[in-house]
Amino acid sequence: MTTGRLRVVLMCALVSIACAAAHTSPAAFASTAVSRPPVLAYYYIWFDETSWDRAKTDHPVLGDYSSDDPAVMRQHIIWAKEAGIDGFIVSWKSTARLNSRLEQLMRLADAENFKLAIIYQGLDFQRKPLPVDTVARDLDVFLTAYASDNAFKIFDKPLVIWSGTWEFSASDIARVAAPRRDRLSLLASEKNLTGYERLRGDVDGNAYYWSSVNPETFPDYSGKLQAFAASVHASAGIWIAPAAPGFDARLLGRTTVVSRDDGQTLRRQMAAAREAAPDAIGLISWNEFSENSHIEPSAQYGRQYLDIVASTIRAEQMPAQDASADTGVDSSAPGGRSFSSRLPLLAAMFVAGVACLALISRRTFRTRFGLDKTVRGS
Repeated sequence: MTTGRLRVVLMCALVSIACAAAHTSPAAFASTAVSRPPVLAYYYIWFDETSWDRAKTDHPVLGDYSSDDPAVMRQHIIWAKEAGIDGFIVSWKSTARLNSRLEQLMRLADAENFKLAIIYQGLDFQRKPLPVDTVARDLDVFLTAYASDNAFKIFDKPLVIWSGTWEFSASDIARVAAPRRDRLSLLASEKNLTGYERLRGDVDGNAYYWSSVNPETFPDYSGKLQAFAASVHASAGIWIAPAAPGFDARLLGRTTVVSRDDGQTLRRQMAAAREAAPDAIGLISWNEFSENSHIEPSAQYGRQYLDIVASTIRAEQMPAQDASADTGVDSSAPGGRSFSSRLPLLAAMFVAGVACLALISRRTFRTRFGLDKTVRGS
C-alpha cells in the first residue's frame, strides 16, 4: 500500500472512530467508578415459622419463613445483590441448627458470588456472656469447617465480629484471640472509644452495632463515628461503621424509638457512615424484625428501604466525571450527554472528515490526469 493510500485509510479510520465515539454510551466515557467500602447487611438465621408470633409489628413479603428454607435465602441474596449490597454479616454461634443453616447459606452465597462475614453471638438470650471456653471452641469450629470457603474472602482473612465484647475482660479476649488472629480478623463490638482502646492490641478492629441512635437528637453522631475511625485506623485495624433505617423494640421491653422518617433516617446514617472512613459499612439490618431495623421487603414498607440502599450505593459509585445531577448536564438527551460536552468531539470529526475528503479528491485528480506514477501493488 502506498504512503498516500495509507494516509487516506488512516484518516478515514479516525473519522469512523470519532463517529462511533459520538454515539458511545455515557458509561464508556466515564472514568472508572470510584472505589467504595463494601456494604454488608447484618443477617439473622434464627427464624422458624413460630418466630413471627413474638414481638413483630411487620412481616416479610416472603411470608413467615423458616431460615431452613433455601429458596428464602436465595431470594434474600438476589435482592441484596440487586441493591448493590456486597454480603451478609451472619449472626452465628455453633449449634447443630445454626451450623446447618450457615452451611446452606454458604453454598448459596458461593453460587451467587456473594460474600459473608460472621457476627459471633457472645451473649446468651439473657445478655450474659458465654463461657470463654465456649467462645474459643466455637471459633475453632468456624476456622476448621467454614473459614476457608470462598464466601468469607472479603478482607485478607475471614472476618468475625465478637458481639458483646464489653461483657468480657481484656485478658479473656486476649486469651481467645491470640492463637487465632493469624487465621482470622477478629473484631470487637465496643460501643465507645474507651471500650475499644482497652482491647486495641488484642483485636483487629471494631464493628459498632448502633441501631438505636437518633441522628436528630444525638449531639455529635457523625463525630463519634469519625473518632472511632481514627482510633481503629491508628492501629491499622478494620473499622465497620453502622447505618440503620430506624429502631423500635418496645415489644421487647425497651423504650427507645427512632423514627424511619420516610427513609430520611437511613439516608442520613448511610451518609454519616461513609464520612467515617469505613473499611465496610455495616447495614443494620437485613431482617431484624423484632427491633424494626429491617430493610428486607416487608408487608408494611414493601421495597422502600432496599431501594433507598440501592440509590445511595449507586450515588457513591457514580464517577466524578459522570455526576450529571451536580453539573447541570441534561441526562435526558440522547446518550445522556449535553451538546456542549460534544463540541470538541464534533469539531475533531469535522476536521478529520474534511481532511479525508481532500485526500480522496486529490488522489482521484492525480490518477485521472496521469500525475500519479505509482504502480499498483508496488
